Amino acid sequence: MYWNPFVEKMSEKDLKELQLRKLRQTVEVAYKYSPFYRELYKRENVDPSDIKSLEDLQKLPFVKKQDLRDNYPFGLFTVPLSQIVRLHASSGTTGKPTVTGYTQADLELWTESLARGMFSAGMRSDDVLQVAYGYGLFTGGLGFHYAGEKIGATVVPISSGNTQRQLDLMRDFGSTVIGCTPSYMIYLAEFAEKAGISIQNDTKLRMGFFGAEPWSEETRKRIEDKTGIDAINVFGTSEIGGPVVTECQEKAGIHFWGDIYIIETINPETGEQLREGEKGELVVTVLGKEGMPMIRWRTGDITAIILEKCACGRTHPRIERIVGRSDDMFVVRGVNVFPSQIEYALMLLPEVAEHYQIILERDEAGVDTMAVQVEINPAVKDQYFGQGKVGELEKRVSEHLRNHLNVRPKVEILEPESLPRFEGKAKRVIDKRKL
Repeated sequence: MYWNPFVEKMSEKDLKELQLRKLRQTVEVAYKYSPFYRELYKRENVDPSDIKSLEDLQKLPFVKKQDLRDNYPFGLFTVPLSQIVRLHASSGTTGKPTVTGYTQADLELWTESLARGMFSAGMRSDDVLQVAYGYGLFTGGLGFHYAGEKIGATVVPISSGNTQRQLDLMRDFGSTVIGCTPSYMIYLAEFAEKAGISIQNDTKLRMGFFGAEPWSEETRKRIEDKTGIDAINVFGTSEIGGPVVTECQEKAGIHFWGDIYIIETINPETGEQLREGEKGELVVTVLGKEGMPMIRWRTGDITAIILEKCACGRTHPRIERIVGRSDDMFVVRGVNVFPSQIEYALMLLPEVAEHYQIILERDEAGVDTMAVQVEINPAVKDQYFGQGKVGELEKRVSEHLRNHLNVRPKVEILEPESLPRFEGKAKRVIDKRKL
């Protein structure tokens, strides 16, 4: 069993007392041993002694991704490299990579958090976990690997890609749980169908942990309908530890363990703290992280906090499904649009498939334009392509998107398998305005 009711059902009063004690310790350690935090707090005229209540957390400045880049590679570490047992890093596609260092205790904290979440979702020691997230500098593969072992499950460290082998091992080893991106799970199901394999009938797979990219409730429904498994939402960033939290079996929000994290939502423009239920940028403070403290880390992810006790009995706060990233949002003709809004709207239409791409351009007059390419559902291909009615469907999908987005995109309906498939994170937006 990996269930700790003393911690996971802790009263609000006891949880807040524990959080305050750990917060003060975390801030004191960061101030004492990190030149970055010491200089930041002196510049903002705050001191660890100012933290007398949880509300005082708001006195501390935020930490942003640019801070990690400016202090590349090890400028936020609070321990010598001899105490860092692992390094992870982002790809650095938009600048210098962001580096995260972990002590042995940090790895145990990360594993504890994710193992709790996976157990709450229904994973047990007799499960066979197929880890199809990438291993390496990306945190996904190793995060699920060690959390699975912590629960006592049999772990298959296959990593991402090599789809035929994924299916072969899934059947040969009797995999019951998979971890991968939601877009790869959709591709895996398509690949299996073409090979004459039914994931629902020909494998033992019963559950999947999906994250690393935004996905909608409608996409969850499509995955579950196609495969017969339970699709569980996962959240994390490498800076706070990697994939660290999941939904429970209720699938009613992602549990954030209050003895390990303090979460806030803020107005991404002003930094003002928001109330429960108000959507804003998620800010996370990790309590007790040794190698590289993260205090008021701006994740860039847009969500809302749920404080009401979950039906599962756990009392810790939850967050709603991530609706997008503040840095993924784009503006078309004065309207703010998140890619996840487009996915949600598309997945409401049975005539279209799960694969889509958004193309942003700027015309000769300097006006931004948006086009959405989406594949047709193979089941209705002949109904539209065979009878010359694709144009009618494109107009209907465009009007449907306008109703959801308040801006009308150009829509192009494509034949099945026209768009690229991805074995890791799906690239949904092609922004030609930046090229």
